[in-house]
Amino acid sequence: MKLVTWNTQWCCGLDGVVSVKRIIQGARAMADFDVLCLQEIAAGFGGMPGRPGDQPADVQALLPGFQVFFGAAVDEFDANGKHQRFGNLIATRLPVSRVQHYPLPWPPDPKVTSMPRMCTTVTLTSPDLGSLRVMTTHLEYYSASQRFAQARALRDLHVEACNLVAAPPVPDTIGTPFQAKLHTSQAVLCGDFNMPAADPGYDEIQRPFTDPALPVGGVPDMRLQDAWPLAHPDRPHDPTFRLFDRTYGPDPIACDFIFVSDALAPRVRRVEVDLQTQSSDHQPVLIELSV
Repeated sequence: MKLVTWNTQWCCGLDGVVSVKRIIQGARAMADFDVLCLQEIAAGFGGMPGRPGDQPADVQALLPGFQVFFGAAVDEFDANGKHQRFGNLIATRLPVSRVQHYPLPWPPDPKVTSMPRMCTTVTLTSPDLGSLRVMTTHLEYYSASQRFAQARALRDLHVEACNLVAAPPVPDTIGTPFQAKLHTSQAVLCGDFNMPAADPGYDEIQRPFTDPALPVGGVPDMRLQDAWPLAHPDRPHDPTFRLFDRTYGPDPIACDFIFVSDALAPRVRRVEVDLQTQSSDHQPVLIELSV
């Protein structure tokens, strides 16, 4: 399975041109992806540079054969009543069993500007890997306290999912909302985390927890882990932000990560960053997983 994640800056390149088509082409240049996770996708925000339009619809039109799931972290109306949405998107050509949208914590931090954040999760089935959850997100940039709370919530979502694998609800009649759900501890968490690997939130996401299938007192042996060092054990992260545009700081950093659950860690075959494209202010990241 090949997955590309990319903070698109509402598909606005460093040349100021907004082009969903260019983003899709850039992702396809990295790989014939099965899953595409995009952050900063806009719909209806006419006041943003380049007037992005309805980008979820544009992505759907450019990816025939894919299902597209858009999770709006910001969902509001302007002074004229126009609907405006901004958030994350997952597109996949693999079979999907369930879609979930989770608002992330937004504790008050009156010293900075901020906005709501969320995580979109799609449970799908890969021919090689079986069932897995793909989670994509975009954490707060300006507030360290909000970002850490959001990182902790992402870990909690994975822990909860693993607990549901160990102790699923009693199923009800097929065709009702209570019918049996597909639960899996296999997960990929990707997106723009707006923090370097030295940030406490990076370690918080990877903090181990006890396998719920073990008896009480079991050894903490489950966690999400950064896929980059699995593929490149002797190489620092390639930068994914501020590589060409230094508006937000003097030095390039890596803040777009892909985390994988324990069962998927041995399946990581490749993790790469496109260090050439300027179709956004972030660089896209590719992961390839296989048996």
